[in-house]
Amino acid sequence: MSIEIKAPTFPESVADGTIATWHKQPGEACSADELIVDIETDKVVLEVVAPEDGVIAEVLKGEGDTVLSDEVIAKFEAGAAGASAPAEAAAAAVPAGDADKVGPAARKLIEENNLDASQIAGTGKNGGITKEDVQNFMKSGAKPAPAAATTASAAPAPAAAPVNVPVGERVEKRVPMTRLRATIAKRLVEAQQNAAMLTTYNEVNMKPVMELRKQYKDLFEKTHNGTRLGFMSFFVKAATEALKKFPAVNASIDGNDMVYHGYQDIGVAVSTDRGLMVPVLRDTDAMSLADVESTIADFGKRGREGKLGMDDMQGGTFTITNGGVFGSLMSTPILNPPQTAILGMHKIQERPMAVNGQVEILPMMYLALSYDHRMIDGKEAVQFLVTIKDLLEDPARMLLEV
Repeated sequence: MSIEIKAPTFPESVADGTIATWHKQPGEACSADELIVDIETDKVVLEVVAPEDGVIAEVLKGEGDTVLSDEVIAKFEAGAAGASAPAEAAAAAVPAGDADKVGPAARKLIEENNLDASQIAGTGKNGGITKEDVQNFMKSGAKPAPAAATTASAAPAPAAAPVNVPVGERVEKRVPMTRLRATIAKRLVEAQQNAAMLTTYNEVNMKPVMELRKQYKDLFEKTHNGTRLGFMSFFVKAATEALKKFPAVNASIDGNDMVYHGYQDIGVAVSTDRGLMVPVLRDTDAMSLADVESTIADFGKRGREGKLGMDDMQGGTFTITNGGVFGSLMSTPILNPPQTAILGMHKIQERPMAVNGQVEILPMMYLALSYDHRMIDGKEAVQFLVTIKDLLEDPARMLLEV
Protein backbone atom coordinates (compact mmCIF):
# COMPACT_ATOMS: atom_id res chain seq x y z
CA MET A 1 0.00 0.00 0.00
CA SER A 2 1.41 3.36 -1.05
CA ILE A 3 1.37 6.17 1.56
CA GLU A 4 2.28 9.82 1.10
CA ILE A 5 4.84 11.17 3.59
CA LYS A 6 3.98 14.80 4.32
CA ALA A 7 5.72 17.63 6.12
CA PRO A 8 4.19 18.40 9.54
CA THR A 9 1.56 21.09 9.94
CA PHE A 10 3.49 24.27 10.73
CA PRO A 11 2.03 26.88 13.12
CA GLU A 12 0.97 30.27 11.73
CA SER A 13 4.26 31.86 12.78
CA VAL A 14 6.26 29.45 10.57
CA ALA A 15 5.91 29.91 6.81
CA ASP A 16 7.97 26.95 5.61
CA GLY A 17 10.79 24.56 6.45
CA THR A 18 13.91 23.02 4.94
CA ILE A 19 14.73 19.33 4.52
CA ALA A 20 17.75 18.92 6.81
CA THR A 21 18.63 15.21 6.76
CA TRP A 22 17.16 12.09 5.20
CA HIS A 23 17.92 9.27 7.64
CA LYS A 24 16.46 6.66 5.27
CA GLN A 25 17.04 6.30 1.55
CA PRO A 26 14.78 4.84 -1.20
CA GLY A 27 14.60 1.05 -0.92
CA GLU A 28 15.81 1.00 2.68
CA ALA A 29 13.74 -0.84 5.28
CA CYS A 30 11.92 1.27 7.89
CA SER A 31 10.16 0.23 11.08
CA ALA A 32 6.98 1.91 12.30
CA ASP A 33 7.74 5.19 14.13
CA GLU A 34 11.40 5.09 13.05
CA LEU A 35 12.89 8.51 12.23
CA ILE A 36 13.18 9.01 8.48
CA VAL A 37 13.73 12.74 7.96
CA ASP A 38 14.48 15.96 9.87
CA ILE A 39 12.83 19.21 8.76
CA GLU A 40 14.40 22.42 10.03
CA THR A 41 12.24 25.52 10.58
CA ASP A 42 13.07 28.97 11.86
CA LYS A 43 12.56 27.77 15.44
CA VAL A 44 13.01 24.02 15.82
CA VAL A 45 13.91 20.85 13.98
CA LEU A 46 10.85 18.67 13.38
CA GLU A 47 11.11 14.90 13.06
CA VAL A 48 9.03 12.84 10.62
CA VAL A 49 8.72 9.11 11.36
CA ALA A 50 7.66 6.11 9.31
CA PRO A 51 3.87 5.52 9.50
CA GLU A 52 4.25 1.70 9.31
CA ASP A 53 6.80 -1.00 8.57
CA GLY A 54 7.91 -0.69 4.95
CA VAL A 55 10.30 1.15 2.64
CA ILE A 56 10.76 4.61 1.17
CA ALA A 57 9.61 4.26 -2.44
CA GLU A 58 10.59 7.70 -3.67
CA VAL A 59 12.02 10.92 -2.22
CA LEU A 60 10.31 13.97 -3.71
CA LYS A 61 12.15 16.65 -1.72
CA GLY A 62 15.92 16.40 -1.33
CA GLU A 63 18.10 17.77 1.43
CA GLY A 64 18.17 21.57 1.30
CA ASP A 65 14.80 21.85 -0.45
CA THR A 66 12.14 24.16 0.97
CA VAL A 67 8.82 22.56 1.95
CA LEU A 68 5.46 24.00 2.95
CA SER A 69 3.10 22.86 5.65
CA ASP A 70 1.60 19.42 4.85
CA GLU A 71 3.48 19.22 1.53
CA VAL A 72 4.20 15.71 0.22
CA ILE A 73 7.94 15.02 0.54
CA ALA A 74 8.15 11.29 -0.18
CA LYS A 75 6.20 8.17 -1.07
CA PHE A 76 6.18 5.16 1.24
CA GLU A 77 5.34 1.51 0.55
CA ALA A 78 3.81 -0.06 3.65
CA GLY A 79 4.66 -3.70 4.26
CA ALA A 80 7.30 -3.84 1.53
CA ALA A 81 10.67 -5.42 2.27
CA GLY A 82 13.80 -3.35 1.73
CA ALA A 83 17.52 -3.33 2.29
CA SER A 84 18.52 -3.62 5.91
CA ALA A 85 21.76 -1.67 5.54
CA PRO A 86 21.80 1.46 7.68
CA ALA A 87 21.60 4.87 6.09
CA GLU A 88 25.13 5.58 7.22
CA ALA A 89 26.43 3.02 4.73
CA ALA A 90 25.18 5.11 1.84
CA ALA A 91 26.53 8.29 3.36
CA ALA A 92 29.91 6.66 3.91
CA ALA A 93 30.62 6.66 0.18
CA VAL A 94 30.14 10.41 0.03
CA PRO A 95 32.73 12.74 1.55
CA ALA A 96 31.40 15.02 4.28
CA GLY A 97 31.94 18.12 2.18
CA ASP A 98 29.88 16.72 -0.74
CA ALA A 99 27.03 15.08 1.19
CA ASP A 100 24.83 18.17 1.08
CA LYS A 101 24.85 18.33 -2.74
CA VAL A 102 24.26 14.66 -3.59
CA GLY A 103 20.68 13.55 -4.22
CA PRO A 104 19.33 10.32 -2.67
CA ALA A 105 19.33 8.35 -5.95
CA ALA A 106 22.82 9.57 -6.83
CA ARG A 107 24.10 8.71 -3.37
CA LYS A 108 22.77 5.17 -3.72
CA LEU A 109 24.58 4.71 -7.06
CA ILE A 110 27.81 6.12 -5.63
CA GLU A 111 27.65 3.68 -2.71
CA GLU A 112 26.83 0.65 -4.87
CA ASN A 113 29.72 1.35 -7.24
CA ASN A 114 32.20 2.61 -4.64
CA LEU A 115 32.77 5.94 -6.43
CA ASP A 116 34.42 9.15 -5.25
CA ALA A 117 31.77 11.87 -5.28
CA SER A 118 34.40 14.65 -5.26
CA GLN A 119 35.40 13.62 -8.81
CA ILE A 120 31.86 13.86 -10.20
CA ALA A 121 30.81 17.13 -11.83
CA GLY A 122 27.32 18.13 -10.71
CA THR A 123 24.82 19.66 -13.14
CA GLY A 124 21.91 19.95 -10.72
CA LYS A 125 20.71 22.90 -8.68
CA ASN A 126 23.60 24.76 -7.00
CA GLY A 127 26.04 22.24 -8.44
CA GLY A 128 24.16 19.27 -7.01
CA ILE A 129 25.02 15.78 -8.24
CA THR A 130 22.12 13.97 -9.93
CA LYS A 131 21.64 10.33 -10.83
CA GLU A 132 22.40 11.14 -14.48
CA ASP A 133 25.69 12.78 -13.47
CA VAL A 134 26.77 9.57 -11.74
CA GLN A 135 25.72 7.43 -14.72
CA ASN A 136 27.64 9.66 -17.15
CA PHE A 137 30.66 9.52 -14.84
CA MET A 138 30.53 5.72 -14.87
CA LYS A 139 30.20 5.63 -18.67
CA SER A 140 33.36 7.69 -18.97
CA GLY A 141 35.34 4.78 -17.52
CA ALA A 142 35.63 6.05 -13.96
CA LYS A 143 37.37 3.80 -11.48
CA PRO A 144 36.06 2.96 -8.00
CA ALA A 145 37.41 5.03 -5.12
CA PRO A 146 40.16 3.31 -3.11
CA ALA A 147 39.05 1.60 0.09
CA ALA A 148 41.11 3.94 2.24
CA ALA A 149 39.31 6.98 0.79
CA THR A 150 35.93 5.40 1.45
CA THR A 151 36.85 4.70 5.06
CA ALA A 152 38.14 8.20 5.57
CA SER A 153 35.02 9.77 4.12
CA ALA A 154 32.85 7.98 6.65
CA ALA A 155 34.63 9.66 9.54
CA PRO A 156 33.31 13.01 10.77
CA ALA A 157 35.06 16.10 9.48
CA PRO A 158 37.86 17.12 11.88
CA ALA A 159 37.57 20.42 13.71
CA ALA A 160 41.16 21.33 12.88
CA ALA A 161 43.54 20.61 9.99
CA PRO A 162 44.47 16.90 9.71
CA VAL A 163 47.92 15.86 10.84
CA ASN A 164 48.96 14.94 7.29
CA VAL A 165 48.33 18.44 5.91
CA PRO A 166 51.63 19.87 4.59
CA VAL A 167 53.26 22.43 6.81
CA GLY A 168 52.19 25.94 5.87
CA GLU A 169 48.97 24.90 4.11
CA ARG A 170 45.99 26.99 5.28
CA VAL A 171 42.85 24.87 5.37
CA GLU A 172 39.39 26.39 5.08
CA LYS A 173 35.96 24.82 5.20
CA ARG A 174 32.80 26.56 3.99
CA VAL A 175 29.45 25.30 5.26
CA PRO A 176 26.04 26.94 4.83
CA MET A 177 24.49 28.53 7.91
CA THR A 178 21.60 26.45 9.22
CA ARG A 179 18.14 27.91 8.96
CA LEU A 180 17.81 28.06 12.74
CA ARG A 181 21.14 29.85 13.24
CA ALA A 182 20.35 32.29 10.43
CA THR A 183 17.05 33.14 12.11
CA ILE A 184 18.75 33.62 15.47
CA ALA A 185 21.29 35.96 13.87
CA LYS A 186 18.55 37.95 12.14
CA ARG A 187 16.53 38.36 15.34
CA LEU A 188 19.56 39.45 17.37
CA VAL A 189 20.47 42.11 14.81
CA GLU A 190 16.86 43.32 14.67
CA ALA A 191 16.77 43.56 18.47
CA GLN A 192 19.78 45.86 18.47
CA GLN A 193 18.50 47.97 15.58
CA ASN A 194 14.87 48.37 16.69
CA ALA A 195 15.14 48.70 20.48
CA ALA A 196 16.64 51.45 22.63
CA MET A 197 18.68 48.83 24.47
CA LEU A 198 20.60 49.67 27.62
CA THR A 199 22.24 47.41 30.23
CA THR A 200 22.54 47.96 33.97
CA TYR A 201 24.83 45.87 36.18
CA ASN A 202 24.99 44.78 39.79
CA GLU A 203 26.57 42.00 41.81
CA VAL A 204 25.12 39.49 44.23
CA ASN A 205 26.64 37.63 47.15
CA MET A 206 25.83 33.98 46.43
CA LYS A 207 26.93 32.71 49.85
CA PRO A 208 23.39 32.55 51.39
CA VAL A 209 22.00 30.57 48.44
CA MET A 210 25.05 28.31 48.32
CA GLU A 211 24.80 27.54 52.05
CA LEU A 212 21.07 26.86 51.75
CA ARG A 213 21.68 24.57 48.78
CA LYS A 214 24.51 22.74 50.57
CA GLN A 215 22.34 22.19 53.64
CA TYR A 216 19.29 20.82 51.86
CA LYS A 217 20.44 19.47 48.46
CA ASP A 218 20.50 15.80 49.56
CA LEU A 219 17.11 16.00 51.26
CA PHE A 220 15.71 17.97 48.32
CA GLU A 221 16.87 15.34 45.82
CA LYS A 222 15.49 12.52 47.95
CA THR A 223 12.15 14.26 48.52
CA HIS A 224 11.62 15.22 44.88
CA ASN A 225 12.45 11.90 43.18
CA GLY A 226 16.00 12.65 42.09
CA THR A 227 15.50 16.30 41.07
CA ARG A 228 18.66 18.19 41.90
CA LEU A 229 18.62 21.60 43.55
CA GLY A 230 20.54 24.08 41.42
CA PHE A 231 20.92 27.84 41.33
CA MET A 232 18.58 28.46 38.39
CA SER A 233 15.42 27.86 40.38
CA PHE A 234 16.39 30.58 42.89
CA PHE A 235 16.93 33.06 40.05
CA VAL A 236 13.63 32.13 38.41
CA LYS A 237 11.71 32.59 41.66
CA ALA A 238 13.53 35.84 42.47
CA ALA A 239 12.82 37.15 38.96
CA THR A 240 9.16 36.16 39.31
CA GLU A 241 8.77 38.20 42.51
CA ALA A 242 10.59 41.15 40.95
CA LEU A 243 8.42 40.99 37.82
CA LYS A 244 5.30 41.24 39.97
CA LYS A 245 6.65 44.41 41.58
CA PHE A 246 7.75 45.96 38.27
CA PRO A 247 5.14 45.04 35.61
CA ALA A 248 6.86 47.14 32.92
CA VAL A 249 9.78 44.70 32.93
CA ASN A 250 7.27 41.89 32.34
CA ALA A 251 5.60 43.72 29.45
CA SER A 252 6.13 43.66 25.69
CA ILE A 253 5.85 46.14 22.84
CA ASP A 254 3.44 45.52 19.96
CA GLY A 255 3.74 48.34 17.43
CA ASN A 256 2.75 51.48 19.33
CA ASP A 257 1.04 49.50 22.08
CA MET A 258 2.52 48.41 25.40
CA VAL A 259 1.15 45.01 26.47
CA TYR A 260 1.20 44.31 30.21
CA HIS A 261 1.02 40.62 31.11
CA GLY A 262 -0.78 39.47 34.25
CA TYR A 263 1.35 36.33 34.44
CA GLN A 264 5.03 35.43 34.45
CA ASP A 265 6.31 33.14 31.67
CA ILE A 266 10.09 33.05 31.92
CA GLY A 267 12.24 31.79 29.06
CA VAL A 268 15.49 30.01 29.91
CA ALA A 269 18.21 30.12 27.25
CA VAL A 270 19.51 26.64 26.38
CA SER A 271 22.64 26.11 24.28
CA THR A 272 22.37 23.26 21.75
CA ASP A 273 24.41 22.01 18.80
CA ARG A 274 21.89 23.66 16.48
CA GLY A 275 22.05 27.03 18.22
CA LEU A 276 20.55 28.94 21.12
CA MET A 277 16.97 28.03 22.03
CA VAL A 278 14.72 29.62 24.64
CA PRO A 279 12.06 27.24 26.00
CA VAL A 280 9.55 28.88 28.33
CA LEU A 281 8.56 28.08 31.92
CA ARG A 282 4.81 28.81 32.17
CA ASP A 283 3.22 30.54 35.18
CA THR A 284 6.38 30.52 37.28
CA ASP A 285 4.51 32.13 40.16
CA ALA A 286 2.70 28.81 40.65
CA MET A 287 5.83 26.66 40.27
CA SER A 288 7.86 25.29 43.17
CA LEU A 289 11.66 25.17 43.15
CA ALA A 290 11.42 21.45 42.32
CA ASP A 291 9.04 22.17 39.41
CA VAL A 292 11.46 24.73 38.00
CA GLU A 293 14.52 22.48 38.35
CA SER A 294 12.85 19.41 36.82
CA THR A 295 11.41 21.39 33.92
CA ILE A 296 14.75 23.07 33.13
CA ALA A 297 16.52 19.68 33.28
CA ASP A 298 13.95 18.31 30.82
CA PHE A 299 14.44 21.32 28.52
CA GLY A 300 18.20 20.78 28.54
CA LYS A 301 17.90 17.08 27.76
CA ARG A 302 15.43 17.56 24.93
CA GLY A 303 17.44 20.49 23.59
CA ARG A 304 20.56 18.32 23.27
CA GLU A 305 18.50 15.60 21.57
CA GLY A 306 16.86 18.10 19.19
CA LYS A 307 13.39 17.31 20.55
CA LEU A 308 12.24 20.71 21.78
CA GLY A 309 8.93 21.55 20.13
CA MET A 310 7.53 24.86 18.93
CA ASP A 311 5.05 24.93 21.79
CA ASP A 312 7.96 24.88 24.23
CA MET A 313 9.31 28.15 22.83
CA GLN A 314 6.17 30.12 22.06
CA GLY A 315 5.51 33.24 24.11
CA GLY A 316 7.50 34.22 27.15
CA THR A 317 7.40 37.54 29.00
CA PHE A 318 10.99 37.62 30.33
CA THR A 319 14.22 35.72 29.67
CA ILE A 320 17.15 34.51 31.78
CA THR A 321 20.44 33.50 30.19
CA ASN A 322 23.33 31.93 32.08
CA GLY A 323 26.73 32.49 30.50
CA GLY A 324 28.37 31.50 33.75
CA VAL A 325 28.13 27.80 32.90
CA PHE A 326 30.73 28.49 30.18
CA GLY A 327 32.91 30.66 32.43
CA SER A 328 31.68 34.13 31.43
CA LEU A 329 32.45 36.70 34.12
CA MET A 330 30.58 39.60 32.51
CA SER A 331 28.47 40.07 29.40
CA THR A 332 25.74 42.21 27.86
CA PRO A 333 22.76 40.00 26.94
CA ILE A 334 20.70 40.95 23.89
CA LEU A 335 16.91 41.33 24.14
CA ASN A 336 14.59 38.56 23.01
CA PRO A 337 11.86 40.50 21.10
CA PRO A 338 9.10 41.38 21.73
CA GLN A 339 10.15 41.12 25.39
CA THR A 340 11.51 44.28 26.96
CA ALA A 341 14.14 42.85 29.32
CA ILE A 342 16.57 39.95 29.78
CA LEU A 343 18.63 38.94 32.82
CA GLY A 344 22.19 37.70 32.40
CA MET A 345 23.76 35.40 35.01
CA HIS A 346 27.51 34.87 35.16
CA LYS A 347 30.29 32.88 36.78
CA ILE A 348 30.47 32.70 40.57
CA GLN A 349 33.92 33.89 41.58
CA GLU A 350 35.43 34.49 45.01
CA ARG A 351 36.47 38.13 45.50
CA PRO A 352 37.58 40.24 48.47
CA MET A 353 34.61 42.33 49.62
CA ALA A 354 34.28 44.97 52.35
CA VAL A 355 31.70 43.80 54.94
CA ASN A 356 31.10 45.95 58.04
CA GLY A 357 34.56 47.46 57.75
CA GLN A 358 36.25 44.07 57.32
CA VAL A 359 37.55 42.36 54.19
CA GLU A 360 35.90 39.00 53.50
CA ILE A 361 36.33 36.55 50.63
CA LEU A 362 32.84 35.98 49.23
CA PRO A 363 31.44 34.06 46.21
CA MET A 364 30.18 36.89 44.02
CA MET A 365 28.28 36.93 40.73
CA TYR A 366 27.83 39.83 38.36
CA LEU A 367 24.27 40.34 37.14
CA ALA A 368 23.33 42.19 33.94
CA LEU A 369 19.88 43.42 32.98
CA SER A 370 19.45 44.56 29.39
CA TYR A 371 16.21 46.46 28.83
CA ASP A 372 14.31 48.46 26.22
CA HIS A 373 14.38 52.11 27.30
CA ARG A 374 11.27 52.80 25.22
CA MET A 375 9.30 50.78 27.76
CA ILE A 376 11.37 50.79 30.92
CA ASP A 377 12.92 53.79 32.66
CA GLY A 378 16.38 53.52 34.16
CA LYS A 379 14.98 53.83 37.68
CA GLU A 380 12.71 50.80 37.20
CA ALA A 381 15.49 48.73 35.66
CA VAL A 382 17.91 49.45 38.50
CA GLN A 383 15.29 48.81 41.17
CA PHE A 384 14.27 45.57 39.48
CA LEU A 385 17.86 44.30 39.51
CA VAL A 386 18.37 45.43 43.12
CA THR A 387 15.21 43.51 44.09
CA ILE A 388 16.64 40.30 42.58
CA LYS A 389 19.92 40.93 44.41
CA ASP A 390 18.13 41.45 47.73
CA LEU A 391 16.01 38.32 47.34
CA LEU A 392 19.02 36.13 46.52
CA GLU A 393 21.08 37.50 49.39
CA ASP A 394 18.20 36.76 51.77
CA PRO A 395 16.31 33.77 50.25
CA ALA A 396 13.77 33.70 53.09
CA ARG A 397 12.25 36.84 51.59
CA MET A 398 11.04 34.80 48.61
CA LEU A 399 9.08 32.52 50.94
CA LEU A 400 7.68 35.45 52.92
CA GLU A 401 7.10 37.55 49.77
CA VAL A 402 8.58 40.66 51.38
